Amino acid sequence: MPGLFEYVLWFLSTLCDAAVVVCALKRGLFRRYLLLNMFMVSSILVSIERYETLSHYGFTSPQYLYVYFYSDALLSIFLYLALASLYAHVFSEMKVERYVRLGTILLLGGTALFSYAVLQQSTARLVTRFVLELSQNLYFVGLVLTYILWGAILKLRETRTQLVQLVLSLGLYFSSFAAVYALGNLYQSANAFLGLLTQVFDLILPLAWAYAFWRLPVDARLVPSRLAVIPR
Repeated sequence: MPGLFEYVLWFLSTLCDAAVVVCALKRGLFRRYLLLNMFMVSSILVSIERYETLSHYGFTSPQYLYVYFYSDALLSIFLYLALASLYAHVFSEMKVERYVRLGTILLLGGTALFSYAVLQQSTARLVTRFVLELSQNLYFVGLVLTYILWGAILKLRETRTQLVQLVLSLGLYFSSFAAVYALGNLYQSANAFLGLLTQVFDLILPLAWAYAFWRLPVDARLVPSRLAVIPR
């Protein structure tokens, strides 16, 4: 069972998710960054559902495990879609929203097919294993796409402070989880500590997004010299 510290982190993470939505609503940014906010709303609902299942069935129950892994896959899909919406914002002046949406659907479908192909020879709990595999693959795809997006921001000299903050925080979030996954594979005996570290990292994204929505005006611009220069 989770201890007091884990419950505190869980509560703080849910509270931070709610803070993002509140800040977006207060600043009139909910519709502008709709998919980002839908991800946060989904995260809040998932936290409530997980707590209810944990309270009724226990931490090691099959019910809680199913809820945890299936909801994790759902959140991974929402986060992937939120990342795709940031692509649309970065390339908004190039009028390529249609191509971004098409690429988003194709890549999501390709990731799902790849995840299924990896597990198609397995007959035991195929659906559950597929959900877990899909979630992990989407995190990897998200990490790669975030760094590609950051490269595009540098190349295009994007200076919208709020947008840069959103992308940077997402890159930090994906990078921290990738590091945890890598350490978990290398040091399986440290999984308990890494699980706790994951809960701490869960606070990064909502805190950064709440700050971006509340403190950074939409029309604020970075000084171009503060962005790294990419050689031609």
